[in-house]
Amino acid sequence: MRPTYRINDIFYSLQGEGHNTGRAAVFIRFAGCNLRCPFCDTDFDNYREMNIEQILKAISDYPTSFAVLTGGEPTLQVGESFVEKLHAKGYEVAMESNGIHPAPRNLDWLTVSPKKIAGSGQDTPQGKIPDELKVIFEEDTDPAVWLFTLNPPATTKLYLQPCDTGNAERNASILQACVDYIKKHPQWRLSLQTHKLIGIK
Repeated sequence: MRPTYRINDIFYSLQGEGHNTGRAAVFIRFAGCNLRCPFCDTDFDNYREMNIEQILKAISDYPTSFAVLTGGEPTLQVGESFVEKLHAKGYEVAMESNGIHPAPRNLDWLTVSPKKIAGSGQDTPQGKIPDELKVIFEEDTDPAVWLFTLNPPATTKLYLQPCDTGNAERNASILQACVDYIKKHPQWRLSLQTHKLIGIK
């Protein structure tokens, strides 16, 4: 019997965050997460069961070869065999993860956006090393904690992303604090949620 995956949504848009900002991508959003972050803006409790053939058929409708596995938390469902099947169809495969569980080693790009210290990180040998570390920034965030905890290699790109609290005044304060931090610690780069800024999904 073919395995099925809990899929919250499949949609075509532009990558809005981090290193691949602006790239046309088909997003495969997996339902379920092992964390409940208060700022999360994704409803990933609703889903439909789909097998890999149904997923491949759904994403084939779009003219991009860049597929982003997101969630929720995709490492709860996705293994190397899933990524292999996308590769076989010519897709470049990226994943967005909170970093608590090891990610498939055959991913083309891994973004880790850590939310929890305990158990976080890609220090497990079987997991892919993150290509990009994207830390959600608030006024009291200390990005140095994540560098110490995760100890990413020098090749990992470092991004700070101002937290969207839903409050415009606080968001402005967070953004300014984030900019000030980056100016003092230029190994980090600013990541904005450009899809929200331009009003796309």
